[in-house]
Amino acid sequence: MSPKEVVLTQDGLKKLEEELSHLKSVKRREIALRIKSAISFGDLSDNSEYEDAKNEQAFIEGRIITLEKMLRNARLIEHDEKNKDVVGFGSQVLLKDLSSGEELEFVIVGSAESDPLNNKISNESPVGRSIFGSRAGSVVEVKTPSGTIKYKILGIK
Repeated sequence: MSPKEVVLTQDGLKKLEEELSHLKSVKRREIALRIKSAISFGDLSDNSEYEDAKNEQAFIEGRIITLEKMLRNARLIEHDEKNKDVVGFGSQVLLKDLSSGEELEFVIVGSAESDPLNNKISNESPVGRSIFGSRAGSVVEVKTPSGTIKYKILGIK
């Protein structure tokens, strides 16, 4: 089975590389010191500090492996500056919910750097999938568990 390609913007690539570097250079060292300190308390069979530190170490090592795999399989994408009238990776899209009138603004990114709280949605999300490849002025339908929502694409930057 071939590894899944990870689509990243330049900003997303930089953030993953910084996280990996921080985990390897800072967090590994911190957790090693915590484990060493916990061992000094004696009996490891009933040592919650040691257990907590070992669990955190396992989490950090798992995240390092995940990040390394993502970076190995990364495909860097650039927003097509020449084609600003079609939604693609890196597009900043202004949408209007046709039933409520609410306006929403999102940047389309790959799933690895999706961050809805910061208005970055994946091209694989229901909204991202529906608007990807569409033009400004288009009306798209997004199927959600609570029904279908219609959005008008007001603008693409």
